[in-house]
Amino acid sequence: MTAPAEKGTIPRLALAGIFGGLFCGYLGLTAAIPVLPGFVRDSFGATDVAVGMVVMATALTALLVRPVSGHLADRYGHRLVMRLGALIVAVGGALYFLPLGLTGLIGVRLLLGVGEAALFTAGAVWVVSLAPHHRRGQLIGLYGVSMWGGISVGTFLGATLLPLGYGAVWGFSVAAALIGLALISSAPVPPRTEQPSGGHALLVRPALLPGAALALASAGYAGLAAFVVLHLQARGIDSGVVVLSCFSAVYAGTRLFIGHLPDRLGPRRVATWSGAGEAAGLLIIALAPNLPVAVIGSLVMGAGFSLLHPSLALMVMNLTEASKQGAAIGAYTSFWDLGLSVWGPVIGAVATGFGYPAVFVAGAVCAAAAVAVALCVRRPDTQPAVVS
Repeated sequence: MTAPAEKGTIPRLALAGIFGGLFCGYLGLTAAIPVLPGFVRDSFGATDVAVGMVVMATALTALLVRPVSGHLADRYGHRLVMRLGALIVAVGGALYFLPLGLTGLIGVRLLLGVGEAALFTAGAVWVVSLAPHHRRGQLIGLYGVSMWGGISVGTFLGATLLPLGYGAVWGFSVAAALIGLALISSAPVPPRTEQPSGGHALLVRPALLPGAALALASAGYAGLAAFVVLHLQARGIDSGVVVLSCFSAVYAGTRLFIGHLPDRLGPRRVATWSGAGEAAGLLIIALAPNLPVAVIGSLVMGAGFSLLHPSLALMVMNLTEASKQGAAIGAYTSFWDLGLSVWGPVIGAVATGFGYPAVFVAGAVCAAAAVAVALCVRRPDTQPAVVS
C-alpha cells in the first residue's frame, strides 16, 4: 500500500504524471477511431457489421478486464499496472502496421481493450490513494476530465492526420502511448506500508448498487450521443451537433469548477441532484421545439450527469476496505461498459418503435431509477480509511 497523503496536501508531481499519462494514453487509443471505418472498408471491403465489430471490440475486453486490472493494482501496485496498460496501447498501435487481416485487426482491438482497462482502472485508484480525504471526489472528477480530454483531442487529431495516410495515424497512436508511459513512469510512488490483502474476489459487493445506478444513468448518454441530431432534424432543426458540443463543454466545466461538491455535500445528496438533473435535461430535449431549448436541455443534463459518476465512485470507495478498492473501482466502472452495451440496441429499438422523443423519455426514466438505486446504497458505518 502507498502511504496516504498528508491532510490538505496534494502530490502535484505524481498527479501530473497520472493525469498526463491517462490523457496521452487515450490520445493513442482514440486517434484510430475516426479512421478505422474507412480503413476496414478500403483494406477488406467489409460490411457495416464488420466495421462495428472492429470499432466496438475494445468495449468487450474492457468490460471483462477492468475488475481484474483493479485487483492486480491492489496487489502489485497502481503504477505497474497503469504502465502495463500504456505499453499495451503502444503495442496495439504498432500492430496496426502489420497485415493481419480483418480477424487479426479485431484481435488487436480486443488487446487494446485490455490496455485501456489497465490504464484507466489502475490510475483511478492511484489518484484516490494520493488525494486528501476531503478532495477525493473532486480528483475522481478531474481524472475523468483527463480521459474525456484525451478522447476528444485524440479523435480530432486522428481525423486531421488521415490525409497523410493511415501510417501517420498508427505512428501517432504509438508515440502518444509511449509519451503516456514515460509520464506515468515519472510519477513518484511512496513506499508500501502494508501488505496487500490475499482476497481474490473481483466483483466487490460495495460496487454493485452504485454500478447498477451508473449503468442506468448511461442510457441517457447513449440516447443523446446516438439520436439527438436525428431527433432535432426530424423537427426541422439544424445544427443538432451544437447540443452535443454544449453537453461536453458543461460536463467538463462542471467537474473543473464545482467538482468538489460530492466531497463537501456528500456523495448521496449530489448523486440525487445529479440524476434528477440528467432526467430533467433529457425531458427538455425530448420536448424541445427549437435549438435554444434543446441547448438548455443539454446544459442541464451535462451539469447533472457530470457529477453522477464521481459521486457514485465515492460511495464505492467509502464502503470498500483499502486493500480491495482497486477491484471495487474496476468492477464499478465495468457497469459503464455494460450499460452502453445494453442500451445501444435497446434505444435503437425504442427509436424504431416509438420515435426519437421516446429515446429521451426512456433515458429520463432510467436516470430517475438510477437515483432510486443510489439512495439504496447504505451509508458507511464509520469514517472510511484513506485509500492506500
